[in-house]
Amino acid sequence: MPDPVVQRPTDAVVRVVNACICGSDLWAFRGVSARAAGQRIGHEFLGVVEEAGAEVRGFRPGDLVVAPFVWSDGTCDFCREGLQTSCPHGGFWGQVGSDGGQGEAVRVPFADGTLVKLPKEAQGDEKLLPNLLALSDVMATGHHAAVSARVRPGATVAVVGDGAVGLCGVLAANRLGAGRIIALGRHAARTDLARRFGATDVVAERGEAAIEAVRELTGGQGAHAVLEAVGTEESMRTAVSIARDGGAVGYVGVPHGGSAGVDIGQMFGRNVSLGGGVAPARAYIPELLPDVLSGAIEPGLVFDRTVDLDGVPDGYRAMDDRSALKVRIAF
Repeated sequence: MPDPVVQRPTDAVVRVVNACICGSDLWAFRGVSARAAGQRIGHEFLGVVEEAGAEVRGFRPGDLVVAPFVWSDGTCDFCREGLQTSCPHGGFWGQVGSDGGQGEAVRVPFADGTLVKLPKEAQGDEKLLPNLLALSDVMATGHHAAVSARVRPGATVAVVGDGAVGLCGVLAANRLGAGRIIALGRHAARTDLARRFGATDVVAERGEAAIEAVRELTGGQGAHAVLEAVGTEESMRTAVSIARDGGAVGYVGVPHGGSAGVDIGQMFGRNVSLGGGVAPARAYIPELLPDVLSGAIEPGLVFDRTVDLDGVPDGYRAMDDRSALKVRIAF
């Protein structure tokens, strides 16, 4: 692909320092989601501003920045309300006609409304960079699940899914003061990390057995807040079923398989609320960034393998066969 250039005065060109592979990218890798010839991929990256358009005010060449997984103009009604994912002028990295994060450089539309500046000295900090990279998607998405599920201090929280987003959901719930966090997962390395992030209990069962196990752990009541980070019918059914009466489910798993797992009748009778969707990462990054910089949270621990650009195909294979949790790409 040709190197990107500034096309509009509000653009910036960012030279990528770190990117990563997302679980949602695997749907394209597996041939499940349609792709156009030449379409780019990758929506999580941080890098250095190489060039800024004439109307860009907040950034200059040399600035270290992180990009949320959606670009947005920063001025529309939705952006001002903190829902940048609904910006009418926005879009997703890797969609047809845009650059993808899994490349050496990216043209960033609406740089002022999209990018978040990072401390320049962080560029050489190999321990800090993965934590900053996680803000572009997985940490912000886990936080969105926790916020949508109304996690509050002292609450009992259950997290459905032991992928990178689910683990970041555990971290987010712990950060928000949850009193008890039940992680649903069956892979030891991942549940070990869940415990490191703050999980107090682990449930390895699935389906009805998982529902029964969570009910038993909670005295038959269920969790005040449930974070759903998978997106299947079974995971949604589990999430709704393990929510306490009057509780809430925050769903952020990309849906694949329909909505049969959402039983409105069951939710109505037990006053279970449902919230979530695509995380407005741009709204959350400024809130989460200080905790990353201080070391209070380390979401970058979800990266368990690092590859260079030539190693990206192996990175996809490793995530597809679950020998890697989340792969970081270092340029």
